[in-house]
Order: sequence, then C-alpha cells, then structure tokens
Amino acid sequence: MYVLGMTNLRYKEFEEGCKATCKGPYDGKWSKTTVGFGPEVDDFVAELFYGYGVGEFRLGNDFLGLTLQSSQAVNNANWLGWPLTEVGKGLYLVEASGGYHFYLVDKDQPPNDPVQNVSLAWSDLQESIHCCSSLLGMKVKENNEEKKTVLMGFTDTHCKLELHNIVGTVDHGTAFGRIAFSCPREQFSDLEALMTKGKHQIFTILVSLDTSGKATVEVVIRADSDAHEICFVFLSFSSSPPPIFLSLHGWVWRDNRRTCSVTSRGLKIQNHIAKLSLI
Repeated sequence: MYVLGMTNLRYKEFEEGCKATCKGPYDGKWSKTTVGFGPEVDDFVAELFYGYGVGEFRLGNDFLGLTLQSSQAVNNANWLGWPLTEVGKGLYLVEASGGYHFYLVDKDQPPNDPVQNVSLAWSDLQESIHCCSSLLGMKVKENNEEKKTVLMGFTDTHCKLELHNIVGTVDHGTAFGRIAFSCPREQFSDLEALMTKGKHQIFTILVSLDTSGKATVEVVIRADSDAHEICFVFLSFSSSPPPIFLSLHGWVWRDNRRTCSVTSRGLKIQNHIAKLSLI
C-alpha cells in the first residue's frame, strides 16, 4: 500500500470467523486493517485481511486490476525500485505480490478519490450490465466494443466498475473476491424486493456486524451467475446520503507473500497470509 500512497485507517484482531465470511471459508484467528486515501464515507478504501495458519492461495482470473490516478504513486514505485511497465501513454502497470495488477495514471491526484475504477471479469456482459443497472442503479459511462469492456458508475467523480467480457469461465481460484456497495438502511426493503423479483441467489441473508471504530452495519451478499459475490452494506447516515442509489465500496482479494502498509510510525513490512478487501 506504500507504493499506492494509502494510509492506515483502522486495525483489529479477531478470535473467530466473520458471520458474513469476510475472510473466506477459513476458521481461526485473523485480523483486518483498513487502508485508503480518505475516510470510507467519501472514498474507496481497502481492508487487508490475514488469517493465521492459512496456506497459499491460487489466483484466478476474476480480478483484472485497479486503476488510480496518482503521479506520486509512480514516483513511489520508482523510488522503491518496484518494477513499472508502461502499457499506454502515461499509464503504468505495477504488479503486487501474488500477481495482482494495479494501473497507475501518471497525473496529479484529483481533489476527489484517486481510485478511478476496479476491473472484473464476466462471462455474460449483457447480463452483468443488466444487473448493475437494474439492481445497483449504475449507468453506462463508456462502452468499448473492441476491448469488450463496459464502464459502469454512479457519478463522474466516484470510483467506477469496469465489466470485462472474457471467453470461457470466470475462475475465482482460492483467492476469490467480493465487490461491495454501501446504501442507506431504509433502502433495504426496496433492494430485497428487486432481488426477489429478479430471482437473485442470496449468498448471505441480512446479518449485523460489529465493526471497530464505526457503527454496527448490516450486510446482504448476493451471488451472480459467474459466482461474483456482491455485498450490500446498509448504513444509517447521520446526514442526507448522496443523491445516488449506492456507492461503490470495494473489492476483496488474498495474498500469500510479503505485504507493506504505512503506519503512524512509518513503513511496516509483514510476512503473512493476507486477504485484501477493497471496501
């Protein structure tokens, strides 16, 4: 996370598994560190999970990359000697441990969230577009027929979701992920009706989660035909929520190599088995 420029927002140790299977189908002790460019009420943030005693994870083809705009991230990679590959004009690919891809746009960070989009693989693009528009309330921002990608979003300034059509089956490996969205608690009934009408598979029914450093949240997790898990995080907003149906909240992945994070005391490097949830 040091290369990307994210900072630590929250950390907690857990003795038992999560009721919403946040850390995957693994028992035992685990911990969660939340990192990001800003608070999760405004920005896209990440949760770094790691479980003790877990073996290695196999990367699938479901998570295709995260794009952020930050010339500082490019400078950080150069300063640390982290390999950068130029894949376009002013666009660089940096590969994290475990093989995860991050794309860095070599421009000054915008005044809003630097995270531009998250790219996921889908086998049925039209079904995915329908799901994002009807269930999530997202709109098509870009459609690239040559690359077989569609960019979906709520506003021009929020992080967007890129749907990438692939040939064959979406393989989640053992490093499978979860995309998450937040919305006001009072919208749960409407969302539940939409999922019932559309005969969506509910992976986890409504469950309450106590979260260190913030109020208790309620979540529902839906699975689509590609086995992508979509987590809806219901929050009680203290002020009027933004004029959008949902906010893109995050993505999950795991890593079994050395990871870096920034603490208040400087750079901290740990060797552990990790699951990173961009939430």
